[in-house]
Amino acid sequence: MSSPFPIGLLTVDSTTPAVLVLPGLVTRDEVPRLCDDLLARLTAVGGGVVVCDVAGIGPPGLAVVDALARLELTARRAGGRIRLRDPDPALRGLLALVGLRFETEGEPEEREPAGGVQEAVETGDAPL
Repeated sequence: MSSPFPIGLLTVDSTTPAVLVLPGLVTRDEVPRLCDDLLARLTAVGGGVVVCDVAGIGPPGLAVVDALARLELTARRAGGRIRLRDPDPALRGLLALVGLRFETEGEPEEREPAGGVQEAVETGDAPL
């Protein structure tokens, strides 16, 4: 017995990304489960962005950096990416120290300035 398909387009709320909350203490043994959870969320929303809430992870260490790097790699392989929510300044510093860049929720994306736009005008500059 088969069920009929719904009529019309399916409704997907693209403005609210899926959220993965990281536990207080991230260990190496938990990383495969977190990656599976991430893949399930990416599949549910059809790719795109999954927000990783890192507010409750406590003091960051290399285990957290490793977990975030593996989560980002898993998301990229599935055609998506992760965005961090409420990262501690120490975590941001540690990620920058090891050379990892993550998009953070609430921050504007870094893009190149539009061509032909002059940011500041000095007195005596010739007009374009």
